[in-house]
Amino acid sequence: MRVANQSGRLKLVLGDTVVDVEAASGGRFSSQPQEIFDRWEEFLAWARTADTTEASPLQPSELGPPVPRPGQIFAVGVNYADHVEESGLTLPDTPFVFTKFPASITGPYDTIEHPGGSVDFEVELVAVIGKHARHTPVDLGWDHIAGLTLGQDLSERDLQLSGPPPQQFNLGKSFSGFAPIGPMLVTPEEFPDRDDIGVSTVLSGELMQSSRTRHLIFSVPALVAFLSSIVALRPGDLIFTGTPAGIGFTREPRRLIGLDDELISRAEVIGEMRHRFTPTQRPHPITAAEKADNHV
Repeated sequence: MRVANQSGRLKLVLGDTVVDVEAASGGRFSSQPQEIFDRWEEFLAWARTADTTEASPLQPSELGPPVPRPGQIFAVGVNYADHVEESGLTLPDTPFVFTKFPASITGPYDTIEHPGGSVDFEVELVAVIGKHARHTPVDLGWDHIAGLTLGQDLSERDLQLSGPPPQQFNLGKSFSGFAPIGPMLVTPEEFPDRDDIGVSTVLSGELMQSSRTRHLIFSVPALVAFLSSIVALRPGDLIFTGTPAGIGFTREPRRLIGLDDELISRAEVIGEMRHRFTPTQRPHPITAAEKADNHV
């Protein structure tokens, strides 16, 4: 099953058509995409036999993030061996976890503000939690996943790596729009092999990253088990599972995202995202008179 957020409404995706969930369910389920995860099992049971005769065309330009307001966003660093090598690090014994702030979420075709500095790309498979997980064993990890989507862990390296440790990982990866996801959420049974999904990044026509999730150091179930041993995972939470080699910051010469670039991200079965960039509109500096008036 595939679900999408089209024009802010939850839709079942059937090829190149969509069915409005609220209308098809007679109001049983909300039109709000985020609300469905608290009733995910009930929703799945309904969707398998739903009346889909009232379908309308899928409108890619109207697609928003399939999970627009996640409560928690976990991200995993250096989770592919080739990315560990290009980063000059050693293989981790446990997952290296940081967070991206929920306000950084954006859709699969939105224009993203470029804050200046060294903005880099990191294509990732993103797992969406569908059932509460706490102290979940690895062999039950997939049972807690509602579905998978595609993401980019965009990173402004200058801020991310500024200062002595601990550095600004969370802030450097959480500028507005720095967590694009989409174009839809796909349930695990839709994949020929849910543990072996191809992902790639193309920047202005040049292939930058290409790998498969079978090369993850810590698999999706392993990440669910590790994270849930520390904190409860709740329906609608996201796990960015890590990026393969090929990022722009470690290349010689570096190849970072500029204002003229188009960033294309792809994942097998899920689809692709396309993003352009625009300068951040920064506020004008406060004048001395304004500081005095506002007691700044």
